Amino acid sequence: MAGDVSSLPGKDAELLHRVCVRPICAEERTRWDALVDQYHYRGLRSLFGKTLRYVAVAEKRWLALLGWQAAALKCAARDAWIGWPRVLHYQRLHLLANNARFLILPQAHLPNLASRVLALNLHRLSADWQRIHGHPLLLAETFVDTTRFTGACYRAANWQSLGSTRGFARHNGRYTAHGQPKQVLVYPLHRRARALLCAPQL
Repeated sequence: MAGDVSSLPGKDAELLHRVCVRPICAEERTRWDALVDQYHYRGLRSLFGKTLRYVAVAEKRWLALLGWQAAALKCAARDAWIGWPRVLHYQRLHLLANNARFLILPQAHLPNLASRVLALNLHRLSADWQRIHGHPLLLAETFVDTTRFTGACYRAANWQSLGSTRGFARHNGRYTAHGQPKQVLVYPLHRRARALLCAPQL
């Protein structure tokens, strides 16, 4: 089970049980952006398209930050797994969201914290997206740089690995090779996510 705390020491387990993941408030945006820019290895240029920013909090202490944005326009491993034809791909891409930033803040490295935060975020993500952007989500995706991370916290939160990207990035409307393939992981936010994304009528 993602974020299982049953085997942790008392204080750690108690703190994990108190973790709450919520969207940031408008007045917290500057702090969120500054922390991600300072501590995330990719910094923070911007999030693309429709976005949501979350914070994981326990006892008023910020523990982790998560940033969601519009899904990647193309991803061969993801698109093959979904199995959608091109016309539906472009019509329904808005039903996917990309976890573009995930940061455990310094001094907040509790065992199981990452997977628990992910699980709590995923539990409310679609409803929050509906409230903010006017429609739900069916699938979450992320890309993990395996030269830096294993992706274990995503798999512990029941994400599914689909393989690797081809090592291309989109800049100014064109795809260029950067030679750094990333692990592709997805998480269905609906039990029939694949079937709905491919259905002739949604």
